[in-house]
Amino acid sequence: MGCTSSDAHGHGGIFKLKRPAPEEGITHAGPWVKKVSDITGFPVFPEEYKQSLLSKALNKDVWEQCKGKSDAKGVSFETCILSGVQNVDSGIGCYAGSHDSYTTFAPLFDQVIEMYHKHGKDGKHISNMNASELNCPEFPADEAAMIVS
Repeated sequence: MGCTSSDAHGHGGIFKLKRPAPEEGITHAGPWVKKVSDITGFPVFPEEYKQSLLSKALNKDVWEQCKGKSDAKGVSFETCILSGVQNVDSGIGCYAGSHDSYTTFAPLFDQVIEMYHKHGKDGKHISNMNASELNCPEFPADEAAMIVS
């Protein structure tokens, strides 16, 4: 943990984090979280790393609804949030382990999807398949020269 320079991914600051003292019912998020079983309580993110969608959506109510549960394929809630609890500088911080994760862990994923895509779970994407209505700017000459079709 003595590294203070950036790694290959530009994570310089994350290695300066110091592991807080253990607290009952709390998992301090950070690079010391190595495996799912390390998430033993509500994840608390360092003050300087609360930008991920996970850190914004995961509150104690969501935690209480989802902790210890697994989806129909056996993927646990803790597995879905492990990456973001480990990597506190991530942008999203959670991953659905199966299609069923989205419904089993809806209290979390519905919020994350809404923040990321800017619409709720009932939002509809409307496609206009009329090619005459496409707005297609011309390619710059150097790029157009590469097109063989």
